[in-house]
Amino acid sequence: MFIQTESTPNPATLKFLPGQTVLDAGTADFPTSETAGKSPLAERLFKVQGVTGVFFGNDFVTVTKADETEWDHMKPAILGAIMEHFQSGKPVMSGEADASSGHAEHDGEDAEIVGQIKELLDTRVRPAVAQDGGDITFHGFERGVVYLHMQGACAGCPSSTITLKMGIENLLRHYIPEVTEVRPVGI
Repeated sequence: MFIQTESTPNPATLKFLPGQTVLDAGTADFPTSETAGKSPLAERLFKVQGVTGVFFGNDFVTVTKADETEWDHMKPAILGAIMEHFQSGKPVMSGEADASSGHAEHDGEDAEIVGQIKELLDTRVRPAVAQDGGDITFHGFERGVVYLHMQGACAGCPSSTITLKMGIENLLRHYIPEVTEVRPVGI
């Protein structure tokens, strides 16, 4: 098994491509070791000293490290953990896989606008940020403000504010006049 590694715009996060499907649908975010219980692979990765976050996409795993640790020391252990997991035959996720879009539910008077927001995120934004090892999901819409949740390499990335303001906000405002601003949320 050959696992490729790619850098991301976030220097604290690396993207690992195992050359096979990681998740059949959706994404899975494990921002702390306490949230990794649903995934044998995430639990294994959190055992590597310095790992502070794990994120799964369709064909990739992103790992976020603590500031005081160096990739040179961690990378071999992470590669080993990923390889051992896939060779073990264990599932990436245990129990029922959640095949949701990752977006928060929203109904009410703004349901049509929210539908347009989610459609633009799914077709224009999420494929681009997946290339960088992350994901951005809809969290809420209130009085013209769109609230988005950043995951994987996007969470804590130094350029994420610019991506939100200059990229996503401009895109949404162009297509949906009711949108006045985009803000990140932490969950």
